[in-house]
Amino acid sequence: MAEIIDGKAVGDDVAATVKRLTAELVAGGGPTPGLAVVIVGEDPASQVYVASKSKKAKECGFHSVQHTLPADTSQADLLKLIGDLNADTAIHGILVQLPLPKHIDAGLVIQTIAPEKDVDGFHFINVGKLGTGELATAFVPCTPAGSMLLIERVRGRDLSGLNAVVVGRSNIVGKPMANLLLAANCTVTIAHSKTKDLPAVARAADILVAAVGRPEMIRGDWVKPGATVIDVGINRIPAPEKGEGKTRLVGDVAYAEAAKVAGAITPVPGGVGPMTIAMLMANTLSSAYISAGKPRPKF
Repeated sequence: MAEIIDGKAVGDDVAATVKRLTAELVAGGGPTPGLAVVIVGEDPASQVYVASKSKKAKECGFHSVQHTLPADTSQADLLKLIGDLNADTAIHGILVQLPLPKHIDAGLVIQTIAPEKDVDGFHFINVGKLGTGELATAFVPCTPAGSMLLIERVRGRDLSGLNAVVVGRSNIVGKPMANLLLAANCTVTIAHSKTKDLPAVARAADILVAAVGRPEMIRGDWVKPGATVIDVGINRIPAPEKGEGKTRLVGDVAYAEAAKVAGAITPVPGGVGPMTIAMLMANTLSSAYISAGKPRPKF
C-alpha cells in the first residue's frame, strides 16, 4: 500500500512556521502581515472558504480584514475598494473570492490587484514570473504551491530526471503546476481531455498530478508502480449508503485502486485541500517580509 501523504499535518507545519515568523517580524519592529479578503454575494461555498481563510489568518497573528459586499455591488465600486486596499500599507495580501457575480469581469478585477499583494498568484506579472522561472520573486498560486510542497516532502527538492504528468491545463492549477515541476528539473507532460491514450501517458509518470475536476477519472491501472500521486480534485458524488440524498467527497483519482499501486498518494479530503490555505498564509507573510526589506522565508 502507498504512503498516505497527510496534507493536514504538512499544512499545520507550514502554518506553525508562519505564526513563528510573524511573531519574529513584529518583535523586530516589522509590520504585522495584513490580509484582506473580499467576497461579493452570498455563495454558500465561498462563505465557508472565506471564513476559514480569515480564521487561519487570525491564528497566524495577522491583521485580518474581511469585506463582504452585496451581490449587486457594481464593478466600479469593487475596483475602487481594490484600489484603496492597494494603497493601504497595512495590507500585504488581497484575495478576491471567486466566483464573482456575472455582471463583474473577474479577469479585470484580478489584474487590478497590485502584483506585490496578489497572494493568489493570478496577476499576469506573477504568472509571467513563474513561467520564466523567476520563482524567487513570484507569488505562486496556492494550490500548486501546496501540491509542490507535498511532492518535495516525499521526493526531495531536486526532482531531476523524473517524469511528471499533469492531467488538467487550467490557469489556476494545471499550468502553474507544470511550471513548478519544470523548475524542479522534471520532464513534464501536460495532458487533458483531448490527449490521445491518456492512460498510457499517465502510466509513464513518476509524479502524477490530477487536476481535471472529474470524479475518480484516473483509475488504478493508470498509475505507474511506485509513483507519487497528487489528487487536486474535490468532487461531491451521491452516497446512498449514507442515506437518501447524502453525498461524499472524492478526488479525480480512484483512491482505493491507486493506493494499491502508488508509492505515495494524497487522500481526498485531507490531502491538497489544507495546503491551499496554508500557502495563502505563507504568501501573505512573504509579502510582509518583502515590504519590510527582508528576504522572503522559504517553506
